[in-house]
Amino acid sequence: MSAGTIRDWNADLELITSAAREAGQVALTFFGQSPEVWWKNDDRSPVSAADFAANELLSSRLRAARPSYGWLSEETDDELSRLDCETLFVVDPIDGTRAFIAGKKTWCVSVAVVHQGTPVAGVLVAPALEEEFTAVAGGPALKNGVAISVSHPQACDRLRVAVAQDMLNGLGPEFRTRVERVEHIPSLAYRLAMVADGRIDATLVKRNSHDWDLAAADLILLRAGGALVGLDGRGLLYNRREVTHGVLCAATDPFLPDFLSQLATLPHS
Repeated sequence: MSAGTIRDWNADLELITSAAREAGQVALTFFGQSPEVWWKNDDRSPVSAADFAANELLSSRLRAARPSYGWLSEETDDELSRLDCETLFVVDPIDGTRAFIAGKKTWCVSVAVVHQGTPVAGVLVAPALEEEFTAVAGGPALKNGVAISVSHPQACDRLRVAVAQDMLNGLGPEFRTRVERVEHIPSLAYRLAMVADGRIDATLVKRNSHDWDLAAADLILLRAGGALVGLDGRGLLYNRREVTHGVLCAATDPFLPDFLSQLATLPHS
């Protein structure tokens, strides 16, 4: 079956949407309740009891429903047997854990189905915001069931960009005058969804983001008319042995060349 045929993946979209909603409700029971927090030794990022509880629910629901699919989750030890799977689930039980712990609402459950390295179904559930983003290969991007689209700024418009201050400082001075910096959005997946629904025009992503941060939102952005690319201008490939990525840009297509030319000049980009 072709990954681009809508009917191929609708059942999977329904499955992951249902499971993500349940996981979101599980996470909500911890939200604002000062859940126990641990710190990962590899990158000193936090993980909470809510992350583990949501991950357990997603794992039990999804792996039982599709036993032939591989599994890649931020909160599960990586099993390289996933590389032998044509199709797998890519999961972040809570994307934006720092925001979650701080009582901020900009966190979401992110679940994607990836087939032959490409996302074919994706969902982001942000229960504290009562928002849900979905997309399936060949279909529209939806927010709470309504089709969404990226913004279409004119060449003379200032661009609303979510970007770290040090990255912004590294861009050319003339280009910087076109950029209106958006306040930091802790969840990368939710930030990409904001590009997809037109609230911001672009985001620049530092190196070392992971498959689970990106896969679902990547498809949602693509089906909304935007693109997530590396410095070479190419889309991302998922389910490789190495699941981290380099510097990325997400924007509506006409503005990608400008952003990429600026990013290429950044030190160590």
